[in-house]
Amino acid sequence: MTQAAPRKRWQIVDGVLLLDKPQGLSSNDALQKARRLFSAAKAGHTGTLDPMATGLLPLCFGEATKFSNRLLDADKTYSATMRLGVRTATGDAEGEVLAEAPVTCDEAAVYAACAAFVGEIEQLPPMYSALKHQGKALYEYARQGVEIERQTRQVRIYSLEVTRVALPEVDFVVRCSKGTYVRTLAEDIGASLQCGAHLTALRRTGIGPLVIADALTLEQITAIEESARSPLLAPPDALLAHLPAVMLDTAMRSRFLCGQAVQVSSAAGEARVYGPDFLGLAEVDASGKLQPVRLIKAAQ
Repeated sequence: MTQAAPRKRWQIVDGVLLLDKPQGLSSNDALQKARRLFSAAKAGHTGTLDPMATGLLPLCFGEATKFSNRLLDADKTYSATMRLGVRTATGDAEGEVLAEAPVTCDEAAVYAACAAFVGEIEQLPPMYSALKHQGKALYEYARQGVEIERQTRQVRIYSLEVTRVALPEVDFVVRCSKGTYVRTLAEDIGASLQCGAHLTALRRTGIGPLVIADALTLEQITAIEESARSPLLAPPDALLAHLPAVMLDTAMRSRFLCGQAVQVSSAAGEARVYGPDFLGLAEVDASGKLQPVRLIKAAQ
């Protein structure tokens, strides 16, 4: 008789893992694999990355999940390759080919076309996306052959650097605002060059202050004994590094942890709070009152 495999024993793990996600793995699959490597009882990610894409995927364990949405508004940086002359249903290499056209533009035209997309631009969200319509992701409608009317939205392209032109392929690095679809950007550049385009590679290299150089692959984590993996995690406040820090004395700390506002000399806006250990996220109003927003259990 075959013995059943022992049940996984989950444990309390708090911290942020900067994962270098491999191609072909969904964000949730990557999260579950990483969660098992750390035996973390609670886990979440900070925003999805397409299965075709690779690169930076911050994952949150335990108390860090309280701040997982803080990166949703952060700027993103990607390196990408687009293939001119071919349009696909998904805007990337995974979709069926919809149309092909000769690539008659030269290198100078490619540089000019890409430069024209820097700044505030309008984008139409793709059907193959996780945006919801009546509680259902758009890609679910797309797979059923149903087209949903979408509204264009404004996004910002802070920089778009062409790094290689080997027609029909073009490599570029883009830094953009939240909500930007790089697949759509490639399609729009292809349309401006009158030949169409789709992405053949996409790698996220930065989210706000976080960079791919600090990320680890699943293989690198697996190679380390589980008992020695804790130092691989950044502390929960790593997701708030872009916010100003406020330090509280003992008396202020006690009032703050009881949910009371305390007077500080910090500028209005969100802040990470210490006393001296990390206490949580707070909001400073125009009068200088610091009000708790999310506190971590270890501080309470």
